[in-house]
Amino acid sequence: MNKHLSKILKTLLPLLLGVFLIWYMVSSATPEEREKLWVNIVEADKFWIAVSLILGLLSHASRAYRWKFLLEPLGYKPKFYNSFMAVMVAYLANLGIPRSGEVLRGATISTYEKVPFEKAFGTIVSERIADLIMLLLVVATAILLQTDTLLNYFNDQDINPLMAVGIIVLLVVGVLVGVRILKSSTHKFFVKLRTFAEGLLDGMKSILHMKNKWAFIFHTVFIWLSYVLMFGVIKYCIPGTENLSIAGILAAFAVGSFAISATNGGIGVYPFAIGAILIYFNIDKQDGEAFGWILWGSQTLLNIVLGGLSFLLLPILNRKKT
Repeated sequence: MNKHLSKILKTLLPLLLGVFLIWYMVSSATPEEREKLWVNIVEADKFWIAVSLILGLLSHASRAYRWKFLLEPLGYKPKFYNSFMAVMVAYLANLGIPRSGEVLRGATISTYEKVPFEKAFGTIVSERIADLIMLLLVVATAILLQTDTLLNYFNDQDINPLMAVGIIVLLVVGVLVGVRILKSSTHKFFVKLRTFAEGLLDGMKSILHMKNKWAFIFHTVFIWLSYVLMFGVIKYCIPGTENLSIAGILAAFAVGSFAISATNGGIGVYPFAIGAILIYFNIDKQDGEAFGWILWGSQTLLNIVLGGLSFLLLPILNRKKT
């Protein structure tokens, strides 16, 4: 398979998956269920949607500001508006071609702030490591809050919890053995993988040793707190979700975070995944899917508007430089 066809498929297949899931959600529902879903979306409380959008905007601004703490030690001090617009064009690009945004973000700041692309991209990788740690903390918190539910599930399914613990131990042992092989192997594939892993570790270390690490950590926590709140306030938009617990919010947030990367910007997959997980928290399927559509639709619209404006304004505001 040639590279050009491979790139087309990587873009097209996730989009087709999202379209299929939208079709499946609509076609598998009864007329009454479709009507309820539509009413939930149309009659959603606009105030809480606005609050969610403001929180989303604040998280984007904080991400752009946080970026400077990684760029300044390298000798670069980009203007905030250029950093912000680079972040927004990245979000917009991800809607079209999954995972292309990081590359475009690095290229944008390189073009308008003269930051070498490889250095800009390296800082973005370091950011992603910090974000991955925060996502794992959210997942771990969601699991801890659902310990009783998990134990009841094991009991209902006649699953021995000790067996689950044994599987986890085996996985840990497998990881340790894999790390040992990775360290000692001279095979070309393992050497490349080891080099990549070492680069990620260096990125993590750079965060710990940066001059403004506490400011960086503060903004990282603020970004993810904004994400969770942005997600959580949507429950007040729909009567059927207003009593959703914190545990349910965190569980759905974690599932949604992984769903976003499955298709172009999470189209189709995101509301489907949210609706599926919220069923376990006694939320009606149509209420849960409406929750997902409202959040996904409002935040996607925000990214399209701000990303589109950023594309237009970047060359205008930087015309003297170029």
